[in-house]
Amino acid sequence: MAYTISQEQDLNANPLAQVAVPNALASFKGLATDEQLGLLWVLYRNMGGAITPAAPGAARLQFAEGLLQDVLAMPQSAQLQFMRDLVEKHKTPETRAYGVLTNNTKLAFWYQLAVLMDEGKVIPVPGWYQPSDAAIALFDQISRLEFGQQITIMRQAVIAMGVDPLA
Repeated sequence: MAYTISQEQDLNANPLAQVAVPNALASFKGLATDEQLGLLWVLYRNMGGAITPAAPGAARLQFAEGLLQDVLAMPQSAQLQFMRDLVEKHKTPETRAYGVLTNNTKLAFWYQLAVLMDEGKVIPVPGWYQPSDAAIALFDQISRLEFGQQITIMRQAVIAMGVDPLA
């Protein structure tokens, strides 16, 4: 059975989430670009396979397949730049292609990027990477939240990335 949760369900179920989730998102957005990417990596590594059932868009990941293939065809330096461009909302053909994906497909897309990073097909987070104190504190904050709140934070973080080509 697929686990799904909407932001509204999550926030209404726990009044503390009305503060915790927006505060965590604000803290996430306050991190430097590479810190955001590093924290996403750590969150995906720690949440593992639980993300796929939480992202109904995973079943429709074929809509992002062309973009994933484009990323795979890039040299590693370009792959990293693409991810940075998503976070920084730079207008490129790839960030626009990401912008048309549904919210759940965006979450599934980042999950697939993490899988490809694990497989060595997409540039991984360097082994020497050390998160900042702010990123560590935010990870600790997020890891104490309920699973649904964690998914809400991740979903909202990746939804905000990229460029809406219709805007």
